[in-house]
Amino acid sequence: MSSPSAPFWQTVPLDQMSSEQWESLCDGCGRCCLNKLRDEDTDEVVYTNVACRLLDTHTCRCTDYADRHRKVPDCVTLTPKLLAEIDWLPPSCSYRLLRDGFDLPDWHPLRTGNELGVHASRASVQDRCISERRAGPLEDHLEDWPGEWPDRSPLCHALKRPPLKRPHG
Repeated sequence: MSSPSAPFWQTVPLDQMSSEQWESLCDGCGRCCLNKLRDEDTDEVVYTNVACRLLDTHTCRCTDYADRHRKVPDCVTLTPKLLAEIDWLPPSCSYRLLRDGFDLPDWHPLRTGNELGVHASRASVQDRCISERRAGPLEDHLEDWPGEWPDRSPLCHALKRPPLKRPHG
């Protein structure tokens, strides 16, 4: 059972979070902003290192978050309902982890109090992707790492698996 002082993400169900709580779950990794392809034969998601044109490839933040849907009509607004349906979020995505009963990773800004941990852990796309404006055919930019657990995170090195289940999950 969770203690009364447990953080909100351990006590509030995803579909009952406030907008502010929901938005704060994003660790700013930018992996969801990478273009993905779906294999026609296997239906498998194939990742690329090609970022949406609005993603700053160093800070891993959208350069026009408020108006992104006008500029990129197929930009996805993640909601609890949609979260249950999609299969392309990276394994280290906080929304996916919480959906699947895991806790937030050690590098998450809600745990560390800053946004640097996500980059130091190599969970982010920082300086490892290119803008779609310069990429050319997506097929020339296939990568495995966006769909894998971050290879240099302390948690990954220590456990070689995702975080432990949440106490209340």
